[in-house]
Amino acid sequence: MKARLAVGLTTLCLLVAAAAYYLESRHYESTDDAFIDGALVEIAAQVAGTTLRVAVKANQWVESGTLLAEIDPAPYRARVEAAEADLEQNRAKLSAAQSSLDLARIRTASALAEARAKEQAAQAELDRAFANERAAATDAGRRHEDWQRYRELDPRALSEQQRDLAEANAHGAAAAAKAAHEGIAAARARLAAARARVESSDTVKQQIALARAEVEQAKAAIDSAEARLAAASIDLSHTILRAPVSGYVVRVDADPGEYLRPGRLLMAMVPRDLWITANFKETQLEDMHAGQEVEIKVDAFPSRQLHGRVESIQKGTGAHFSLFPPENATGSFVKIVQRVPVRIAIDDVEDEDLFLAPGMSVVPSVRVR
Repeated sequence: MKARLAVGLTTLCLLVAAAAYYLESRHYESTDDAFIDGALVEIAAQVAGTTLRVAVKANQWVESGTLLAEIDPAPYRARVEAAEADLEQNRAKLSAAQSSLDLARIRTASALAEARAKEQAAQAELDRAFANERAAATDAGRRHEDWQRYRELDPRALSEQQRDLAEANAHGAAAAAKAAHEGIAAARARLAAARARVESSDTVKQQIALARAEVEQAKAAIDSAEARLAAASIDLSHTILRAPVSGYVVRVDADPGEYLRPGRLLMAMVPRDLWITANFKETQLEDMHAGQEVEIKVDAFPSRQLHGRVESIQKGTGAHFSLFPPENATGSFVKIVQRVPVRIAIDDVEDEDLFLAPGMSVVPSVRVR
């Protein structure tokens, strides 16, 4: 009788426990298709060269900016120095071209002003020559008329000396008129020469244009030299590899003395920012949303329970974003329950006593009710 009573009580306890577990489990959705996820920052060589040293070891924690490895900088430092020398040389060429341009401008302005002043003087001289020619012609005509009148007078009315003086005055005035007329031609020639000098001074502007072109060419050469210097400086900076983020160093695959090519992977880094990617069945998502509490069991720590919260639910199934998504419109169709990735934040991720790493298996239980 007592044995039957004990069996009955045990059965009742089991039923009560099962009922309690069932009632409690109805508030959760869980999956064993889940793992710890995290960013993987790969460190690769960006320039070719020989590895001088590797400053870190695998599984070492490093802060952002910590030296990871160093590539021989000698050839890249030489390129920087050559680029700097080329830049200085082009700056000197620009200075010389600018000086030539300034000198050409000064010479052009001075020569043009002098030529125009001489042109104005030649024009004034020509105007005076015309005035002198008119005055000389008038005087010559008047004296010629006097001489003709003296010749027609009675010889007894004038002395021989007076006639000779009138004749001499007439011939002298005619010679002066002829000289004044010839002076016009000379003045015209001098004016033409002055105008030619003005035109030649204007052609010096072409020299200014050439000098300005040399200045622009020198400026372009400086821009090109600065670009080469910047590129060489960037390459030189890439010989020092530093941690872009804080995290653990993994997969160290570099040795001192090894020749590296651009793109060669040296190591990777795993930041402390970890989360859980849980692939729930689509039938489990009806009451699931961001912000819900999550109880987490890590296979590596079966006796310890972690806590987290739902951060987001992917807008699409995992199969839809796979390399070869299913084509349900072809062949026979078999309905398969799809899984949707859910991102879960881990509240205990900063606990240094826990060894959490990407890829570890977990079982999250999301409280949905």
